[in-house]
Amino acid sequence: MKIAMDAMGGDNAPQVVVEGAMEAISHLPDLEVILVGDQTKIEPYLTNKERISIIHTTEEVHGDEEPIRAYRRKKEASVVLMAKEVKENRADACISAGNTGALVVSGLFAVGRMKGIDRPALSPTLPTTDGGGFLLLDAGANADANPHNLLQFAVMGSIYSQNVRKVKQPKVGLLNVGTEEGKGSQITKKAYDLMNDAPINFIGNVEARDLLSGVADVVVTDGFTGNVTLKSIEGTAIHVMRLLKGTLTSSLKAKMAAGLIQKDLRSLKDQLDYSEYGGAALFGLKAPVIKSHGSSDKRAVYQTIQQACDMIQNNVIETIQDTVHHLEEE
Repeated sequence: MKIAMDAMGGDNAPQVVVEGAMEAISHLPDLEVILVGDQTKIEPYLTNKERISIIHTTEEVHGDEEPIRAYRRKKEASVVLMAKEVKENRADACISAGNTGALVVSGLFAVGRMKGIDRPALSPTLPTTDGGGFLLLDAGANADANPHNLLQFAVMGSIYSQNVRKVKQPKVGLLNVGTEEGKGSQITKKAYDLMNDAPINFIGNVEARDLLSGVADVVVTDGFTGNVTLKSIEGTAIHVMRLLKGTLTSSLKAKMAAGLIQKDLRSLKDQLDYSEYGGAALFGLKAPVIKSHGSSDKRAVYQTIQQACDMIQNNVIETIQDTVHHLEEE
């Protein structure tokens, strides 16, 4: 397996990207990694070059750049060259923690959309109180979606959850304003009917307030709503931890109590951090394209590489392609 990585993408690049790649190489004997970025900045962190190569470029796409314009003007940008490695079959998958829009555009234009898929979906796995997590899609690749798009998102999410996350008969829910059938917009009502007839374990509508309880393994919505949901969950988790920190440092007694439960607090922090579940896969493309969290550390980068390898080994792309093909024929 060969994984191409945007070594310059993310808040802590290239250090954590290089360290995560070396960690993955040490655990995965069949893995080769291609690091794309400024060689002079990468090499100081590269203490083990076994099965790791570098494609040198000094051009980058920054977080505030307009994605399509950057893709067209910066042909030598690390995220563009990374996707090109997959397009030209020199890599099986690609990963970036950089500009999300640039990754989506590079994936669409270079890697290419899977036949039969109208729109790709960005799909992070978010935490639940039972530790299982749930897959949310779309989380921002498309602002709008029609009922057929939502059906395809549901199928892709179900296949991924079953094959990579090893969830037997994943429960698929449609994010809505109520759980009753007939709730929501004309789009969600039509999507409900389509999912009801699809070869998935569709459990009906789910509400945002129930997501973290693990009500569904796969939650489907349009990219605008999904991104708002993602940011709301992330912001709430950050705010809760700040409140806890403020409370537990407010007095000597509180500080002493915090010392006693320090291990439990660290565990809670990890449970609320969705980067612990790996990156957000961009489903609907011809090969695995994964967005790692911008603030990823070495561990999160390693987990994202493992995620890409699991997608390759379990033939997730091929399974999605075959299932969508059969759906279109019906």
